[in-house]
Amino acid sequence: MHLRFVGRLGLADAVTVANAAIGFLAVVAAAVDPRIAARLILLAAVADGLDGVVARHRGSTDAGPYLDSLADVASFGVAPAALVAFVLLDARTFAADPVFVAAGLGVAALFVSLAVARLGMYTAYDADERETVGVPTTLAATVLAAAVIAGYTAPALLVAVTAAFAVLMGSTVTYPDLHAQDALVMGVVQAAVIVTPVGHMATSILPAWIGEGFAFALLFLSVGYLVLGPRFYWGDGIRSPTDVGDGKDAKDADAVEDRGA
Repeated sequence: MHLRFVGRLGLADAVTVANAAIGFLAVVAAAVDPRIAARLILLAAVADGLDGVVARHRGSTDAGPYLDSLADVASFGVAPAALVAFVLLDARTFAADPVFVAAGLGVAALFVSLAVARLGMYTAYDADERETVGVPTTLAATVLAAAVIAGYTAPALLVAVTAAFAVLMGSTVTYPDLHAQDALVMGVVQAAVIVTPVGHMATSILPAWIGEGFAFALLFLSVGYLVLGPRFYWGDGIRSPTDVGDGKDAKDADAVEDRGA
């Protein structure tokens, strides 16, 4: 039997599909160990950045943008929502606190819905732009995953943050794409958070706090971009809100095309 996609999809598409598979594993892991699930979400984020790099160097296909959004639904829509839902259900029960649990699960479902809507809008309108409208799903998933690894697992806090991200993903706040060097730094820190447990298993030289240290660093970087990005993170040929209002010319530079959303 000949598979239809053989010869029609490229290497970047294969990385994208792997991203979706990692998202599924994160959902399964959330029912067992939230921190493993959080690291898998970060691994999916690394894969999401990698497929853009591969696409720029090896070429892409017409199916690439659609595959990317579909994969992101799994990894940065369903997986973070499942992570929050399982943390909530581990700490509270319907019998003990039915209103809060139902509300928390409703917020997780809303997060998935807004992530799907945002990714669809991104593919239709923002994929070829240097900026994107609404909080990127990858950023929202990264903040939630880093928070869980750093120990911020209070159900009320996670539900509140998830609700805020659901609203922000559907907002009109505009985020410029990360510069190449900044995306690299973010990816390195994400990778450090992912591999630290392996390092602890391999040797006792690494201090116990180093894993959470990287998680706090990732949380600091991602929240910094979340809060400051729309107003202060401009460049690479993109005009800031002030420059647009004053009619100033933006500086010319090469922008990073990121297939993620």
